[in-house]
Amino acid sequence: MSVNHTRVPRFILLGFSEITQHQLSLFPIFLCIYIITVGGNLSIIITYKLSPSLHTPMYFFLAHFSLLEILYVSSTVPKMLSSLLSDCSKVISFSGCAMQMFCVLLFGGTECYMLAAMAYDRYNAICHPLLYTLIMREIVCIRHIVGSYVIGAANALIHTVFTFSLPFCSSNKINHFFCDVPPVLELSCTNTWINELVIFLVSGCIIIGSFILIIMSYIKIILDILKVHSRSGRRKTFSTCTSHLIVVTIFYGSGIFMYFRPKSSYGMDQDRLVSVMYTVIAPMLNPFVYSLRNSEIKLAMQRLLYELIKV
Repeated sequence: MSVNHTRVPRFILLGFSEITQHQLSLFPIFLCIYIITVGGNLSIIITYKLSPSLHTPMYFFLAHFSLLEILYVSSTVPKMLSSLLSDCSKVISFSGCAMQMFCVLLFGGTECYMLAAMAYDRYNAICHPLLYTLIMREIVCIRHIVGSYVIGAANALIHTVFTFSLPFCSSNKINHFFCDVPPVLELSCTNTWINELVIFLVSGCIIIGSFILIIMSYIKIILDILKVHSRSGRRKTFSTCTSHLIVVTIFYGSGIFMYFRPKSSYGMDQDRLVSVMYTVIAPMLNPFVYSLRNSEIKLAMQRLLYELIKV
């Protein structure tokens, strides 16, 4: 008997309805997280723009990374907030779901190589201090940013096209709070082994590839730091990298868990919790990680606040 392969006109995002019956109570929590995330990352961008002392490659990358975090969290949280308020808002059109998936993968893939570019910047600052300004020229930094977005866009386009070219002929209920690849694949009524292979290959190149670049940079950094004789000197040198390492651990740990598993383990409740970690919590933590552990940013922020109060 043949199966009627019809295009699903819309999807329903179940969100957290299967985890808790009190979804409305989650609204103020995620709203506060979203406001803090946008405000925190925006403050870093404004501080960078208004502080000439921060106009270095390190903070150039950090400002663009903060902008990326705002775009990343804005691709999922607003829709999730509206879904928590009303069941009617859980509905998302076919094209809307495809667009959301593309944006999430675009910003997520871009973030991978943005973090790799930031690690490369730290490598040159520590291992080649005399050539640092020559190596990390403005045009080089811009190329790293543009290259990150190009890689992210290619990754997003491949996954979105492969996913939404599948027939969806059964349920249209996505067991997630946004249109991510694994839960959408669950709805297809055909064998998705090709899509799973694409996830492993393409995501492997994006996530594992950029992670290897970061590891290589830090291996060289650590080897160079070990040459410093004084313990305080080693601690001071490595302190410029700790914030970046914390962000890398949170982002890659959750991302690898989400995308490098067989389809049979998708759709579980912990998947949504892990997704909350790298799409909602991590972007909120990043401004605090970078600002609280960086004396230059704290000093620049204090100076701007003092000038604002004085006016």
